[in-house]
Amino acid sequence: MLEGSLADKILLFAIPLAITGILQQLFNAADVAVVGQFAGKDAMAAVGSNSPIIGLLVNLFVGIGLGANVVASNYTGQKNRRGISHCVHTAVLFAVLGGIGVTILGEIFAAPLLRIMGVPDNVFDMSLAYLRIYLLGMPVIFLYNFESALFRSQGDTNTPLVCLVISGCVNVALNLFFVIVLDMAAGGVALATVIANLVSSGLLFFMLTRRKDHIRMYPNMLKIHSRELRLMMRIGVPAGIQGMVFSLSNLVIQSSINSLGSDVMAASAAAFNIEIFCFFILNAFGQSATTFIGQNYGAGNLPRCRRIFKVTLGLDMIATALISVLILLFAIPLLRIFNGDPAIAEIGLIRIRMIVTFQLINASMECISGAMRGYGFSLPPALITLIGVCGTRIFWVFMIFPKDPTFVRLLAVYPISWVVTAVSLIVCYLIFIRRIKKKAEAGELTGI
Repeated sequence: MLEGSLADKILLFAIPLAITGILQQLFNAADVAVVGQFAGKDAMAAVGSNSPIIGLLVNLFVGIGLGANVVASNYTGQKNRRGISHCVHTAVLFAVLGGIGVTILGEIFAAPLLRIMGVPDNVFDMSLAYLRIYLLGMPVIFLYNFESALFRSQGDTNTPLVCLVISGCVNVALNLFFVIVLDMAAGGVALATVIANLVSSGLLFFMLTRRKDHIRMYPNMLKIHSRELRLMMRIGVPAGIQGMVFSLSNLVIQSSINSLGSDVMAASAAAFNIEIFCFFILNAFGQSATTFIGQNYGAGNLPRCRRIFKVTLGLDMIATALISVLILLFAIPLLRIFNGDPAIAEIGLIRIRMIVTFQLINASMECISGAMRGYGFSLPPALITLIGVCGTRIFWVFMIFPKDPTFVRLLAVYPISWVVTAVSLIVCYLIFIRRIKKKAEAGELTGI
């Protein structure tokens, strides 16, 4: 990462990362597809209605995991082996303890959250069963994401991918067994997901103990190191909040979707599980920018950091455009995988067209945010996203949508909020990069 060509290395890093995200979503989509085909559209709606809540919880710790990625990457650029070791052992222990805390809080507030979201009575019990079981897996879900971040900090995106493939096959097999054989409906796919995440996090844990490089983990050395935790939190919490902002705004929007009936809920869930593939492509390049810039900033190579941003943004735009076109071309057949009802497919097509068409805006947002996190500045993009995305969407849901409560009017807020946020992020990045350049000229670059 610290020398030589960039485009080929970024692609070699980003492609497995994108495939990992896509496979994760395919396995999540399998949950929706299995219940949609074998348990009915009410069960499908029950699973889909939980996506914003789960995203809200997971995104916080995925963000903190990104903090571990940046800290380990920066230490790698500085050749600080002791710091890398402290980061690894802190990250692993924090993931497990944080996951346990989220499980406890989530179980307490599961039912009230679903009530606040207005989940209809005909799917409420199934939604609650799915959420309660899913929450039990938070410690291993968080652990997998932190472990993956540590592997990525060293340029290794293949190992997490291999572990995910294995656990994903377990997930699909258990989905079919629990739903078709044991007739467990939504609760069955949640249980399958928990077991699959236990497998993937366990495999990565084992591999961390067998690594021959700086990120090798020793179970008897697991400890929270205050300096590394502070650095991880300083970078990771704003990144997590940024992810949570998207999920929080989606939760608000999901409440409005729930008010439009179970058909719209089911269609929206199916469309979400297709359109999200765009996000994993563009997010992979955003994370590439974070890791590559993190190492090079740690090494004090600012010109290379700027080149990394330009190359990553260009590659992201090309990849996002390609996947968007494919999704738009094959939207109807993809929607019918989840449910054969023609009405569900037609409603889902509305969502896909409204969201996928504007994904290039989202790509620019991810690359800018990823680059700033690599420099160790995670708070500014988080605040901009909070105002631009969450503020716009909440205003829209409560002030604009009630005047014409249709699905199309509701979905229009997605591209509008992206435009507002992207423009603000571009301005912020230009100001920020000038400040970094002045520091470099004054010889004041010190890493994170």
